[in-house]
Amino acid sequence: MIVAGMDGCRGRWLCVWGDPGVPGALRARLLDEPPGLLTLAPAPVTVGADIPIGLPETGPRTADRMARQRLGRPRGSSVFPAPLRPMLAAGDYAEACRIGRSRDGRALSRQTWQIVPLIAAMDAFVLAAPARQGWVREAHPELAFQAWNGGIAMAHGKKRPAGRAEREALVETTFPDALAGLRLQLVGQGYAADDLLDAMACFRTAARIAVGEAEWLPANPERDARRLAMEIVV
Repeated sequence: MIVAGMDGCRGRWLCVWGDPGVPGALRARLLDEPPGLLTLAPAPVTVGADIPIGLPETGPRTADRMARQRLGRPRGSSVFPAPLRPMLAAGDYAEACRIGRSRDGRALSRQTWQIVPLIAAMDAFVLAAPARQGWVREAHPELAFQAWNGGIAMAHGKKRPAGRAEREALVETTFPDALAGLRLQLVGQGYAADDLLDAMACFRTAARIAVGEAEWLPANPERDARRLAMEIVV
């Protein structure tokens, strides 16, 4: 069973894939675009991606609200509101905010604007063959780590040394020695330590999906105007 986890990384995608039962053989690569998933060998049957898939025309997504509520403070702040679909066509941040204010009175956060190109790229990839949403699923690292930790959210931010340590400990417990091998594969590729940990969290979510242990937020998701489910899988 081959699965993959991917996290946005400085305009690219850090992807980890392989058999969850053979952690020493996991592979890692930085992909320029989501279609790079189609080049992975062996091919994953399920992908957990830390990116919004399924975008509203107006108003917040139920999935985002549920995710923030589950994480509580302060980790809930890591769930950025998904942009409205029309914002993907905005030429700049100011235009994206104007679109938001005109539709539901809300501007777009700068954090979300920074990843709009990644969101648009994944949106185009999934819409090119809508059945892809059946194997490329939206995940969220902090929700994954919370579930991994027995339902208790991480105590520290992921960029702090203590936060990195607590996340690494979870990864090593389930996938012993995987991180060392993955870091060797990624030497010189310009990724941050938390990018790899986030990709591993999404990898675990993909593994849970593949064996039928995952949870959907919400259980019966809404669909956007392009019929994509607005959901986060844990």
